[in-house]
Amino acid sequence: MAVTSTQQPTSEYDIIVVGAGVVGCAAARAFGKDGRKVLLIERDWTQPDRIVGELLQPGGVNALRKLDMEDCVENIDGIPCHGYGVIFKDTMVHIPYPINKETGKMEVGKSFHHGRFIQNLRQKALKTENVTMLEATVNSMMRDEDDNAVIGVIATKADRTEIQAFAPLTIVADGLFSKFRKEITDLTPDVRSNFVGFVLKDLILPYPEHGHVVLAKPSPVLLYQISTHDTRILVDVPGKLPSVSNGDLKSYLQNTVAPELPESIRVKFLESLETERLRSMPNGWLPPSKNNTVGMIVLGDAMNVRHPLTGGGMTVGLSDVVSLQDLLSIENVPSLTDREAIVDGLQTFYWRRKNYCVAINVLAMALYALFSAGDNEDLEILQKGCFGYFQLGGECVNGPVGLLSGLIQRPMVLVYHFFSVAFYSIQLNFKRGTWADVPYNIWKTFTVLYTACVVILPYLLREAR
Repeated sequence: MAVTSTQQPTSEYDIIVVGAGVVGCAAARAFGKDGRKVLLIERDWTQPDRIVGELLQPGGVNALRKLDMEDCVENIDGIPCHGYGVIFKDTMVHIPYPINKETGKMEVGKSFHHGRFIQNLRQKALKTENVTMLEATVNSMMRDEDDNAVIGVIATKADRTEIQAFAPLTIVADGLFSKFRKEITDLTPDVRSNFVGFVLKDLILPYPEHGHVVLAKPSPVLLYQISTHDTRILVDVPGKLPSVSNGDLKSYLQNTVAPELPESIRVKFLESLETERLRSMPNGWLPPSKNNTVGMIVLGDAMNVRHPLTGGGMTVGLSDVVSLQDLLSIENVPSLTDREAIVDGLQTFYWRRKNYCVAINVLAMALYALFSAGDNEDLEILQKGCFGYFQLGGECVNGPVGLLSGLIQRPMVLVYHFFSVAFYSIQLNFKRGTWADVPYNIWKTFTVLYTACVVILPYLLREAR
């Protein structure tokens, strides 16, 4: 028997936000506080269960603070994060976050169960004056017949009731698998690998309250504690993901990944493989596109994606909301029906965000290329050089971790350190060789520099334009 849909009376708002994830909740909170009437739509308001989005860098914490949402990382059994430990074969290097010059204290991130953080964000958003929630699936955008501008959305509730909601501005933050990304671009995320994730119980990491990166072959492994008893492990699997159903993935993890891990981690890793459910998440890259559709803004992973190796996605998304909160404030744009003012604001937004997103996005992709060197000789040289560069300490650590954490927002600092790593890699390669190797190593100087350029410049040029 067919179920007929009934249509509820239409509703009018200043802003409709599609997606109650990190970015959607932050946007609803920001504009609701500013006096805008906001409708926040989410398909499912139950607590999500994901294996990524669990480490918020200090730059993201600072963005939360600017949005008056810093308390959302509290009371969820989260763990302070004070930096990173990088493990290469039997050697470890400590990479602490920088010291805040104003407070004299070390910058701190936070790691947590993603779903708990999301529920806190949702509660904060829904307690904000002017914010209304709706549990429904947004099916399509409504457009003005005259100029094709987006004027609202059509959504369906679980009981098949159809909802029409109108607003001069719709913010789409529906995540990596966005239904509405096609409204602004034909591009889709370029998937390079998959993270396979599960939880290790009561693991003691070499550097407590730090993220850890194991430079394994063929690609890196991440670990960070997300609650008192839980440590998340994310294994990067390049190329096509082996089958879970026939046991190929488990065999890959046991035979290829486990031998690459330090013994203190390997034991728990193998134990958890027998008890934990293996889950995967695609890793890719999607450069930002201009929001040229009148009446709509696409944010978060729906608009811009980078490899999650460096945990920069939430920092970029929250920083985007901070920027838009200023550009589209009631003070700057009294009425959101002023389309010319919105277009001008979005043009400024697109270029302003380059200051913080380019460094985070390009660093994520460049580091992933180095850390997943596999059997590529030039990338292996760069990988060893990168690890050696970190071992130098001082500014060789402060600069890269400042970029990674979202605290240094200058792309040229990234370029400086990346090519410093390249030249240091060449220097180390000469030191490891003998006099008989000199002619070959001179040749490798050119191939390594070429590889370094191939690794970073395409991303840098595309992100910056």
